[in-house]
Amino acid sequence: MQQLTRVLLVSSAIAALAISLTAKDFVKPAAQPAKTYPAHDDHSDEKVAIAADLYDAPDKAKIFSVNLREHGFLPIFFIVSNDGDQPIAIARMDVKLITANRSKLTPSSPEDIYRRLTNPQAATRPNPLPIPRKNVKGAITQKERDEIESSQFAAKAVEPHTTQSGFLFFDVGDISLAGAHIDITGVNDAKGTELMYFEIVLKK
Repeated sequence: MQQLTRVLLVSSAIAALAISLTAKDFVKPAAQPAKTYPAHDDHSDEKVAIAADLYDAPDKAKIFSVNLREHGFLPIFFIVSNDGDQPIAIARMDVKLITANRSKLTPSSPEDIYRRLTNPQAATRPNPLPIPRKNVKGAITQKERDEIESSQFAAKAVEPHTTQSGFLFFDVGDISLAGAHIDITGVNDAKGTELMYFEIVLKK
């Protein structure tokens, strides 16, 4: 009986260890003030700054359990800082990644990402260039769904003296980002007046 009890205890311990190793939750990076990032646009008069931090390098991209770049997606950590005394509204914020050849890309939805992960041949945007996509096979797991959804930039407002952050995912395929920039419109002050547009030159 004691032998059976020991076996059960050891088996339970091994199972608990396996669960703890595989159930590691996604942890979003801690955001710093937007103007401290190399790629940012600081509207000092309006006391609002927005930054974009590329997560395409292997050491940074590994925070995701799936290699999104192999599927054609570029994760960008997007940061909005409000140093003013009034909240700003970003519910209608429009973000576009503009390439050197003037192609305008909008952030991909979670559904677009899921579709690509489960069907690597599925296109989520028109591809004007005859660039073949790498065929990466695999099925999406619930863990991957959870981390994609929890990592998304979802803020609708930024309170005074605070920073909001999250990831935007762009379907860039093999397009070069040399000379690319991000345009942001639809940022409104507390009175509903739209602020001057933001432009962020992407820096590798």
